[in-house]
Amino acid sequence: MTYFPDYLKTYPNMHTSSPLHISLNRLDNGFRPHKHDFLEFSYVISGSGAERVNGDQHVMKPGTFTFVLPYQVHQLFTDPGESLMLYNCMFSMDLLMESAKEDGLLGLIDAFELPSFLQLSGEQNARMLGLIEELFREYSGNEPWRKTMLQVKLKEILIAFDRLRLEAAQATIPIKPTQRKNVWPIISYIHANYQDDLTLSDLSAAFAMSVSRISEVIKETTGQNFVHLLHDLRLRHACGLLVSTDMSVAEIALEVGYGSYKTFSRIFHEKKGVVPKDYRKQKPVGEFVP
Repeated sequence: MTYFPDYLKTYPNMHTSSPLHISLNRLDNGFRPHKHDFLEFSYVISGSGAERVNGDQHVMKPGTFTFVLPYQVHQLFTDPGESLMLYNCMFSMDLLMESAKEDGLLGLIDAFELPSFLQLSGEQNARMLGLIEELFREYSGNEPWRKTMLQVKLKEILIAFDRLRLEAAQATIPIKPTQRKNVWPIISYIHANYQDDLTLSDLSAAFAMSVSRISEVIKETTGQNFVHLLHDLRLRHACGLLVSTDMSVAEIALEVGYGSYKTFSRIFHEKKGVVPKDYRKQKPVGEFVP
């Protein structure tokens, strides 16, 4: 039997100026196969089980840190009689899109050849747990500079993870050449510019690749074609504005990249099953996503 993963598109706090959410969760029966277009890390504090990421499975136990890239299919399992207690942190690609800066973290999501998880112990584990607990406390509080501190703590955690996996890979794992060298700069560019009149020809010119190859790369990575990806990003932004602002539907259509209110309303109805004004009345609540 073939199982098709859910494409989950939201998490608490996604449609804010600080698109990051961290929670401590208990899983008694694992979590179904799913993917999403944001980033996620998890860290196990107790229990045992396993996680499958893009077909590769690893054990989950105290000290397991996993970093899931956008569009990767992943599923969690709990061992019989066990519960997994773990931190889950979901955050927007926008927080890592600093490729123009020397210390940008975009390379974290361009490292297909590196492991997606680490099993930490001893001092390394104690330090990582401390960093994650600091992030959780900052997120749960309301101190001055909260938004800045959340970004600082997140980056500190991801840098610590990346340094440790690089060290482990250099010592024990032959680095395999990546087949998708330019994938994430392209995906990140789309995420940063979807509000513009963006076309495959624009991407082709920006990345010196043929239109057909750009199209293939997007399909291979996200599981959908360029137009569908563009609509997904625009409509997600639109949903956030509908729920959290008093902007008119026409203003939102222009804000998210549609030059025509009529086009926006038609596509929104096709994708969501309701017109924008009715979606606004529903005020949907985000789903928990491990």
